[in-house]
Amino acid sequence: MAFVSFANDIKPLFRAIDVAHMKHGGILLDDYGYMSDPSNDYGHAASVLQSLSPQGDKPPHMPPGGPYWTAEQLALLAKWRSDGYRP
Repeated sequence: MAFVSFANDIKPLFRAIDVAHMKHGGILLDDYGYMSDPSNDYGHAASVLQSLSPQGDKPPHMPPGGPYWTAEQLALLAKWRSDGYRP
């Protein structure tokens, strides 16, 4: 399987409304530099993945009220991370 890239595979998963909503809180979902920032052990990407993922029997925190990401979308974001945060 080919490497996952932010521009081609990850950024398009974020809806414009989600990007705008999260930007108000300083979370830049559509910004490669922000999402791939190595400080704090790539904490931005890790936090976004956690917020998009179900927490036990509770729904994900993002996006508020859904539609929630599918298992395939979550796996793609996780693969982008394991592939080395490629642009």
